[in-house]
Amino acid sequence: MKLKRKKQLVTYLNILDKPIRFNPFVFNRTFLLWALLGVMGGLIASSYWLILDYLTHTIAFFEGWQVIPAMTICGLLAGLIIHWIGDPGEIHLIVNNIRFNNGKLDPKNNPSMVLSSLLCVASGGSLGPEAPLIQVTGSTGTWLGKLFRLKGEELRSLSIAGMASGFTALFGAPLGGSLFSLEILHHKHAVEYYKAIIPALVASSFSYVVFAIIIEIGLGSTWTLSAYEYDGVFDFAYAVLFALAGTFMGWLFIYCTKFFKKVFERFTIPIYVKTTIGGVILGVIAYYLPLTRYFGHHEINELLSQSLPLTTLVAILVFKIIAIAVTVTSGWRGGFIIPLFFVGTTLGLIIHQLFPNTNLTLTIVSCMAGINACVTRTPMSTTILLATLTGFSYFIPILFASLTGYFLAPRIPFIRSQLEEENE
Repeated sequence: MKLKRKKQLVTYLNILDKPIRFNPFVFNRTFLLWALLGVMGGLIASSYWLILDYLTHTIAFFEGWQVIPAMTICGLLAGLIIHWIGDPGEIHLIVNNIRFNNGKLDPKNNPSMVLSSLLCVASGGSLGPEAPLIQVTGSTGTWLGKLFRLKGEELRSLSIAGMASGFTALFGAPLGGSLFSLEILHHKHAVEYYKAIIPALVASSFSYVVFAIIIEIGLGSTWTLSAYEYDGVFDFAYAVLFALAGTFMGWLFIYCTKFFKKVFERFTIPIYVKTTIGGVILGVIAYYLPLTRYFGHHEINELLSQSLPLTTLVAILVFKIIAIAVTVTSGWRGGFIIPLFFVGTTLGLIIHQLFPNTNLTLTIVSCMAGINACVTRTPMSTTILLATLTGFSYFIPILFASLTGYFLAPRIPFIRSQLEEENE
């Protein structure tokens, strides 16, 4: 009996001598690595946003006809940066690297991406900062993983967690940002990257807190919509119908983008010439329709606060789609998610004017969900993002709308690297 007690005492003493090995919780040291990445992602996103805000207010000094030469010059400068420093690529390159390059995102592209995107977004291009942030924070995850000698799925997971931290900082939705970083890789095979979901959630949460403390945005809904009140099961049918209209706009945007891509590819010209031409076109559109300028973060609230006539709304809808397509195909850098939400908002306002008895909030949110899910094929994250950004608490109708856009999307995806695995 005494011998048994002595053995137990020795066992307990060994445990106390090695407290690091004794951990009764799921918590482990890798959590600290994910948290560190989240803090770094929040700091990077905050720095980017502060510089972007400063440049936007500086360039906004040019109004009226001056917006045309201002955007033309910014397009030229962005093109020269890409020409001299290097092409940072687009979202499909990020997807390819995560899926087929062992999850490695090369940080050497960051200077070109940051500088060119700051000029493009701040001057009024119809692309947002989400793609540059995903590139920079994702490559930060790769760098941190290499620093700690991670390999294989652990390195890939840290890169995805970095992407999620950058996306979350802008949208203020840790869960939505984490799911988006998985869904965007491949709409049918997100489960392959499920190992990254916990690292992504941890990094996103820390990034969200850091960004919210520094920038003081992302807390609460971003866009001011009236509160939605559930009016019965027919609301699900309405959500699907409105999403059909949003999906149609998604198809229109995809084919409009393909058209302008063919136009720009027909001529072998330097990137800085393409971006300059794009600047001229975007400047002309912004001169006649100022609400089409910029990526829509603030413009959506402006659109909602004004009572614009139907003809003006239709003009904004059509030329905003053209503006996004030109921005994407002329070499300007940025992301197209928030601009698509702007298109969905405009479409919702048009439908509400044609059918005043419809619920405005349900109409707008369903159109936003339909068009984004159609283009990006991310129904889960779209649902959660819109519920967060609009304050739409009853998110089941959004899910119906998102699934409608997803299942009625073109067979050939807009982000072409999402298709490759199906062809293997």
